Amino acid sequence: MRVLVTGAAGFLGSEVVRLAGHEVVPTYYSQPVPGGVRLDVRDRGEVEDVMRKVRPDGIIHAAFRQSDWATTADGPANIALAARGTRLVFVSTDVVFGGRSEPYDEDASPCPDTSYGAAKAAAETAIRAIDPSAVIARTSLIIGYDGQSQSERFVHALAAGEPGALYTGNIRCPVHVTDLASALLELLESDVKGPAHVAGPQAVTRLELGRLIAARDGLDPHTLPFTPGPPSDVRLDGTLTQTMLRTRLRAVHEFLTV
Repeated sequence: MRVLVTGAAGFLGSEVVRLAGHEVVPTYYSQPVPGGVRLDVRDRGEVEDVMRKVRPDGIIHAAFRQSDWATTADGPANIALAARGTRLVFVSTDVVFGGRSEPYDEDASPCPDTSYGAAKAAAETAIRAIDPSAVIARTSLIIGYDGQSQSERFVHALAAGEPGALYTGNIRCPVHVTDLASALLELLESDVKGPAHVAGPQAVTRLELGRLIAARDGLDPHTLPFTPGPPSDVRLDGTLTQTMLRTRLRAVHEFLTV
């Protein structure tokens, strides 16, 4: 099975490439990767050209740019149009939801309150219209084992005295990058379609997450600055999706231990 992975230079995309037991074609935009093909997902003609040349059996679309609507919203639509029915797994986010007191399951309608969430929600809508069989894999904060994730880098920066603070009012369901990559590869070969929630089963605040990262990495958790921040409870209920996966999505306290 030839799998095309977009965003292969990124934190998640590189892990998907590492774990894939298939013939993998990684793509990148600005940071070359070994054996990679350059791809600007904003350029529909370029996307079509790469698809014709690679002729993938499956696609995991992990590329995004948080502050760029064209990459995050238009790019996935270009991928879905060029895929023409090729099995597609699109990596979306929990912030397609704006927050509420109860978790969101796969049937919940997007209600974003950030521009990034709106871009991902627009991409979800486009993909579902173009290819109803595609998987919309919503996930949360992605954590690793070598300090390379955005959340881990931020905690280390705070511990070093750089400006910023961790929110006590932001509640998420962090997932380990290896668990997520494995789940995405499973979904690619499954008959699942539509939204799938692939986040961890345990909800924590940004502050709780930051303190777990600090403790694991030998930093003092209690020196990390914090603030209430804007309240946002965007817990994903992935119970249904987990029943369809062999990969067990671990709770944050399992993979962030001292």
